Amino acid sequence: MRDETPELPPQEAEMHDDPAARIRTEVLPGHEPAAAVTPFTRASHDFLYGEVWSRPGLSRRDRRWVTLTCVAAADSPQPIEDHVHAALASGDIELTAMLEFVLHFAVYCGWPKASHLEGAVARQWDRTHRERGEPTPTWPQLSDDTLGPGAWEERIKRGVEEFVDVNLVPAPPTNSPYRHAGILSFVFGHVWQRPGLTRRERRIITVACVALDDSPIPLRSHVTAALHSGDVTKEEMDEIVLQFAAYYGFAKGDALADAVETAWAAKPD
Repeated sequence: MRDETPELPPQEAEMHDDPAARIRTEVLPGHEPAAAVTPFTRASHDFLYGEVWSRPGLSRRDRRWVTLTCVAAADSPQPIEDHVHAALASGDIELTAMLEFVLHFAVYCGWPKASHLEGAVARQWDRTHRERGEPTPTWPQLSDDTLGPGAWEERIKRGVEEFVDVNLVPAPPTNSPYRHAGILSFVFGHVWQRPGLTRRERRIITVACVALDDSPIPLRSHVTAALHSGDVTKEEMDEIVLQFAAYYGFAKGDALADAVETAWAAKPD
């Protein structure tokens, strides 16, 4: 009997035979993969897409937050463009959340890197709509109401409360510009309270940032707070460690993994 099964186009046939190729297409839609002919390109295909992105335990949106943090901090021009485009084009991350991510990233990884990242968001937002044959919508104009209370006493009071809620430790004294104007007024008096990202998402982004920043004390404190608050489970944190190590290196991943195990061992019953 003649086989009536229709022949698949070459790309679809490859994905049918190679699950890693299918995952890669889902993670980076519209991006032509490099031929897997070197140890690096083969490992990228087999490990990144065959073993990391395909794992359960963490949503694709959460994996994107970790990956975006890593490629933006690593000053990797093309991976930044590729992963911003993929996050927007796939619908995994909406524009408002992406723009909030840029601000949060700026706090923990620096304003110059965030400036480049926001430029990538603008370029890829335009590209995504051009590929769809649609006019590019303008970014929403933000009301000054989104800046929070204008009274400094109220802002500092809210900042102290948010610092305690996020970090699970007492707030620092207001005895330096860094602590007063930076940490209590801006970071916790405003940024952590903004809508657009959940506290859990902010924790995931922050953990990735402090892990790559070579900041041992913030690394321990944010990992501990994420786990002890219950906002991130141990299983989810283990997946964050793997995703981070894949995109920022296993040496720094080892430091993050150690912080996770230390924090988990100290978690109250």
